[in-house]
Amino acid sequence: MKKKYYLFEMKTGALNVLSIILFMGMIMLTGYLLDGKIINIMAAGAQVFILMIPYFAFHEVLHSIGYVLNGADFKYITYGAHLEKGVFCCLCKQNVSKRCILISLLFPFIFIGIITYIIGIIFDIPVLVLLSIMNISGCSGDLIMFYSLSKLKNYEYSEYDDPISFGLYTEEDLSKKKLPCLKYVGTKDELERNDLKKITVSKSSIVIMIGFLLFGILACAGII
Repeated sequence: MKKKYYLFEMKTGALNVLSIILFMGMIMLTGYLLDGKIINIMAAGAQVFILMIPYFAFHEVLHSIGYVLNGADFKYITYGAHLEKGVFCCLCKQNVSKRCILISLLFPFIFIGIITYIIGIIFDIPVLVLLSIMNISGCSGDLIMFYSLSKLKNYEYSEYDDPISFGLYTEEDLSKKKLPCLKYVGTKDELERNDLKKITVSKSSIVIMIGFLLFGILACAGII
């Protein structure tokens, strides 16, 4: 059977529900670990509004490091902010191995999720704990993809000019595969990978990021 790209799109609604579940679960775990002193963590919320944008941007940088360390060419990696669609993104617009994509998916979850959470708990750094919790909850898509892609065999992975979709290049017919929170949208012989601008930020994203920053500054100053 001829190889082709099987395209899948993330079901953002289902992933948002999973993110909320992860967030609430981590808050409950934190309350247990801190013997109920969760109010100190939630009080860090104002500072988090200032820091969450660079923290989530670093999340995407970690994805790219995972790609490059496992064989991807940096010139085919692009970054973007499309907050009107609810995503920051790091897109690797070339075919990469199963090992490469699986490691890239886990990099932010491990390094600025699990590890930073443990550091924040041990050294009592409420802001770091809350940022780590938000990052873990924001990894819902990464974790679902890791689970789904780890179960498949003999494919190459690629992203293209769409921040919420990806392609699996394989001879196997994936059109009937049931992958959690992922929607099968069709097949293509080639993917659109023409937009190689290194960083793309939508106008809506700029407005949203400025709003978060201003809210955080005003909250920290006690104005709101």
